[in-house]
Amino acid sequence: MTKLIDAHCHLQDERILPRLPDVIERAREAGVERMICCGTREKDWDAVLRLKEQYPGIIFPAFGLHPWYVKDRSSGWLNTLRGFLEAVPSAVGEIGLDHALENFNEAEQTEIFGTQLELAREHGRPVVIHCRRAWEALAGILERTGPLKHGGIIHSYSGPAELIPGLMKFGLSFSFSGSVTRAGNRRARKALGAVPPDRLLAETDSPDILPEGMDGVNEPANLVRVVKEIAALRGFSEEEAARVTSENARKIFFTAE
Repeated sequence: MTKLIDAHCHLQDERILPRLPDVIERAREAGVERMICCGTREKDWDAVLRLKEQYPGIIFPAFGLHPWYVKDRSSGWLNTLRGFLEAVPSAVGEIGLDHALENFNEAEQTEIFGTQLELAREHGRPVVIHCRRAWEALAGILERTGPLKHGGIIHSYSGPAELIPGLMKFGLSFSFSGSVTRAGNRRARKALGAVPPDRLLAETDSPDILPEGMDGVNEPANLVRVVKEIAALRGFSEEEAARVTSENARKIFFTAE
């Protein structure tokens, strides 16, 4: 099978980091060639950078302020983030909107997200977007800010299929995780069927979102299970699903290397 690319994971997470060499070895044995490792807050950006340096050519870094952590940011967070982006080829992520949080501040989320979209434009970087119960707000922000010249993904896409054409016009692609292996997840499965092949990616979101029927902590080796499900649901061969999702990831993330 074509070598796979995990379009979204968090290898710096404390559930994975202590046993990372074994996790990387299992991923490589499973055919996962590269992994997009996404930072979520200031205190883990250093760890993501170290992992990239420890595993060159395997781990590709992304640095961003996730909506869960906007309240924890320092006064200098933006300059710090800019420094990480300038240090190495990277993406801007994980960033986005989450209106499912209790007592969230919509204006604050919108401002931080928009600032990071602008940073991605300034540095010519793709973005990795988190969106939960905020699809109308996401579309509104993108309408105001315009297309993403260097593209990006909405990770673990959970929105309606009907939104996909509108989001595509901004340069976005769509990544699917282990959630699509769950038979009851009709919305994600319907959305998967609506994504054109050239906008389709696969991810694990390790250490979370285990594929159905699996136990323990999720890791990139389990991407094989996600790709097999994508193949079955789309009527692709497993080889075609592997090729399509990996080629799309390469085009988005690795052009700056």
